[in-house]
Amino acid sequence: MEIDENKLEKNGIKLNDRDYTKEDPQKMFCPKCHENRTHQGNKSLAVYWHSCYAKCFNCGHEFFFGKTEKIGTSHQTKKQPMKEDKKTYKKPTALRNETAPDEKVLAWFASRGIPTEVVAQEGITQAARTFQQSGHPVRCILFSYTVNGELTNRKYRGAEQKIFMLESGAKLTPWRIDHIKDTPECIITEGEMDALSFIVAGRDDVISVPNGAQKNLTYLDDFIESHFENKSRIYIAADTDSKGLELRAELVRRFGEEKCRIVTYGEGCKDANELLLQQGAEALRQAIHEAKEVPLEGVFTASDVKEELLGLFEKGLQKGATLDMGDLDELLSLEVGRLMIVTGIPGDGKSEFLDEMAVRFSLKYDWRCAWFSPENFPVTLHHPKLIEKLIGKRFKKGLMNPLELDAAIGYLSQNFFDILPEEGYRVDTILERAETLVRRKGIRVFILDPYNCLEHQIPSGQSETQYISEFLEKLRSFARRRQVLVILAAHPTKMKKDPMSGKFPVPTMYDISGSAAFFNKADFGLAIERDRARGVTRVHVQKVKFRHLGQPGVASFQYNTCCGRFVPMQESKSPDIPDEDPKWDNSNWLAKKMPVQGEIF
Repeated sequence: MEIDENKLEKNGIKLNDRDYTKEDPQKMFCPKCHENRTHQGNKSLAVYWHSCYAKCFNCGHEFFFGKTEKIGTSHQTKKQPMKEDKKTYKKPTALRNETAPDEKVLAWFASRGIPTEVVAQEGITQAARTFQQSGHPVRCILFSYTVNGELTNRKYRGAEQKIFMLESGAKLTPWRIDHIKDTPECIITEGEMDALSFIVAGRDDVISVPNGAQKNLTYLDDFIESHFENKSRIYIAADTDSKGLELRAELVRRFGEEKCRIVTYGEGCKDANELLLQQGAEALRQAIHEAKEVPLEGVFTASDVKEELLGLFEKGLQKGATLDMGDLDELLSLEVGRLMIVTGIPGDGKSEFLDEMAVRFSLKYDWRCAWFSPENFPVTLHHPKLIEKLIGKRFKKGLMNPLELDAAIGYLSQNFFDILPEEGYRVDTILERAETLVRRKGIRVFILDPYNCLEHQIPSGQSETQYISEFLEKLRSFARRRQVLVILAAHPTKMKKDPMSGKFPVPTMYDISGSAAFFNKADFGLAIERDRARGVTRVHVQKVKFRHLGQPGVASFQYNTCCGRFVPMQESKSPDIPDEDPKWDNSNWLAKKMPVQGEIF
């Protein structure tokens, strides 16, 4: 981007003040607040020469000094409200054969402890519907889903067999969400029958997840602020099987341990309806009264992790998430709740590679991602790179069609978030924003790129080594507590070229300025190396803390200039033999992703 000298001079900066040796943001005196600062030697203005943007970490003064006009307002750091989901949904249409439940259906409900008056009160009906499993019409029980009194979805439950289906293309919402709008507490169950059981026990502030024990809870995004932020207590009443425990863990992660209480049902009961049938409504009320706090962080006994221990005993240690990236999958598998540190010489492709990891995490595992990356601002310069990786085409009119672009923008809006707070780049501020995104959007990956763009103020009496150790511990704690994969990119100190080869050595985490803690505190450590002579990018896996998740080694890639993807390849070990041609992939990854709504579960 071309620099406008006049804009610089208006803001008290001369072009000859530029440090052309730095690729990182240059720290300078702020023209707005410097004269009034107590410590006159402190440089608080970060100047991002490559994007023609500057911001003061002390007073918030910011300006753009490029010759091109600003694209929208995306370079600004002012906090914007989170955009509502613009996805369009099909509204359920009236059913010709929908009727009140017949005697047989009412008798079935009665056999599950649910009286006729509760069935009628909750608007439960019946109708015939053809399921894929049956191929012919099946008599179904209908649960109507409403938001603000408007019908948004229906669930069909087979009256004679346990099969379920939601309306195709309809909006996914919790059942009975209107009933907890302004209540001080609420109960969340795994299914409608469990919710009905609590209603029988006298609780109206109860909802059910719509699609059973699924870990993808993106449908909650629309209701976090309006229905849950005011709750003093949220009772998680999931089943006690493995899927129910996974659902419980994700709900606790989204809502926070301090609000949640865990409902259990005692020996011989796996859910609320079984407890109602075996011991009656009073037992359910007692289960709510005796609901336990989430176990105290940092204090465990074997009984606290009994289910996990039994799982390990039966299945053994399991690999983590892989990214379908050739040899890298053999060397590295990843888990949430961990800290990864990525280093590499500036310009060798760290950010590009992290972008691809984020895209693959999202497409393969539905892991939403957030960035703190001032180097990627304005986001109108970052998002095209993500769009290219998604669609498999250059971000250029005539190559990428408008429909593809629109689909990609919609997908990015739902799954990727950028953090750039106006009050400064302190780690506590950044983690506070990330915490909010866990709660409201359910992010699973958080990338800080790079370390030196954060505002670091070493307290008096603390060494740089101590500060870095404490900083990294904050990242680790956040990762564990919120079950997020935290990825920190950090530049090494200035490297010297090898006089014989003329190349820079591959940096390690020990080469990052300040402390060996970068290596010691990391669960995973990578170094990105670009060999420009051979046209190869190498990913050096330098640390994997747990053996079942991988091992040190090197994976090689070629960079696809058409779409910004890293393509796995095999390097030749002999200079006389050319490298194996990679299998180029320019397909539309987004088009391959299957819709998650409207499916049978």
